[in-house]
Amino acid sequence: MTKFYITTAIPYVNARPHIGHAIEFVEADVIARYRKMRGDDVFLTTGTDENSLTNVLAAEKAGVDVGEFCALNSGAFRKLADSIGLSYDSFVRTAIDNDHAKVAALLWGRCSKSGDIYRKVYSGLYCVRCELYYTDNELVEGLCPEHRTKPELVEEDNYFFRLSAYQDRLLGLIESDRLKVVPESKKNEVISFVKAGLDDFSVSRSVDRAHGWGIAVPADSSQIMYVWFDALGTYLTGAGLPSDMERFRKLWPADMHVIGKGILRFHAVYWPAMLLSAGFELPKEVFVHGYVTADGQKMSKSIGNVVDPQVMLSRYGADALRYYLMKGISTFEDGDFSEKALRDAINNELVGNLGNFVNRTLSFIYDRLAGEVAGQELGEGKLVMEKVHALAREAAALLDEGQLNQALLRIMEISSVGNKYFQENEPWRLLKEGDSGAVNGILLVCANICRTLGILIWPYMPSASEKLLAYIGQERRELKYATELLHGFSVGKPVILFNKVE
Repeated sequence: MTKFYITTAIPYVNARPHIGHAIEFVEADVIARYRKMRGDDVFLTTGTDENSLTNVLAAEKAGVDVGEFCALNSGAFRKLADSIGLSYDSFVRTAIDNDHAKVAALLWGRCSKSGDIYRKVYSGLYCVRCELYYTDNELVEGLCPEHRTKPELVEEDNYFFRLSAYQDRLLGLIESDRLKVVPESKKNEVISFVKAGLDDFSVSRSVDRAHGWGIAVPADSSQIMYVWFDALGTYLTGAGLPSDMERFRKLWPADMHVIGKGILRFHAVYWPAMLLSAGFELPKEVFVHGYVTADGQKMSKSIGNVVDPQVMLSRYGADALRYYLMKGISTFEDGDFSEKALRDAINNELVGNLGNFVNRTLSFIYDRLAGEVAGQELGEGKLVMEKVHALAREAAALLDEGQLNQALLRIMEISSVGNKYFQENEPWRLLKEGDSGAVNGILLVCANICRTLGILIWPYMPSASEKLLAYIGQERRELKYATELLHGFSVGKPVILFNKVE
């Protein structure tokens, strides 16, 4: 088995999760489950980034102790991960995980030993919500390009990381895809950023400015580690460093970091430079998705356009929400969330297409064929199965490329092929006319299509997949079985996979 270590980003807990966090969880989970279907040994790390000034200020505004505030919101992120079906193996809370504090200190010590950490006085424009200094050229009309807020002028005596020393090495790694950035547009964005020249960046804050919250700089109690220097180490912690070195040696380097486009610089520039300095292998791929927007704007509490994923889950269920987020929103571009579009997708696509095909097939076999269908002769159905298997291979190839949206479109096309085949061949009429051989062949084809669908939808809709496969007496969901032809099925009494919503 090939190991596959995948991570989500580690979000701030200054607020409860919104639908944008949900889409990242689902994307990472679809990739992880697909890799399991391929036979890989998959390990997924997620967690929460709690040692930031953003969290401190949010807690103070709420009048709540920062530790209590972080625990409350971290719990909300974990609840979302669980309720949406994220199949994680490690959940790291940066504020309380003892191994994580050790990893942060270890990373600092190694970078310092390499001569890449030094101290100086610095003055710059700082966005608290980004936890990042910006140059005048990076601002848009004087505002932070990410949050559209005016940065504050900050002067401090801090430790800095010698990022400038790694400019040429980073450029070579990214251009050659030894550090792969997906999609190509984001790779080009990183290359342009690196070519423009890399400045050293601050990796600590004064205790006063950090309000005493965070991981202390080794051997300097007056300074707190910069939140990103601390948080990026979560990926090492999740892999087992330092307490489970057997797991760490097996898992590291990470095979894929799944992140939003707003934190690309941290993951494709800062993080690999830190790892080079510390002597760790680099991650293999940074997979960058866009934002879920509302009316074309990034979701934000200040704007008031935040969609609560728990509300959507309570109304429509995890499988339906997962399906809509993957099918209705492009994998790599921004996409608008619409509850109406979600309802339409459930009614027209899950109920009207996939659910309709599965239900009519399995109900017919159960009610009219005593739950059994078998045979060798498929007739014209052989050509249909060839088309279905070709679509299955296309979906797998697209999933290999990370094209989650396009792969799901191919899978749903398989369902459409099945519906068309069932309708055009009218097995109810043939049965009435006494042509049981033809009926058996038609339903055998349809049952095989159901099996192919049951396997392929597992990364996207695991609950529906498991129900569907159980109805046709199948347990295997490895990818290789999606294009296998079976010549007999025993079908149990079917249950509706998806219900229409008003």
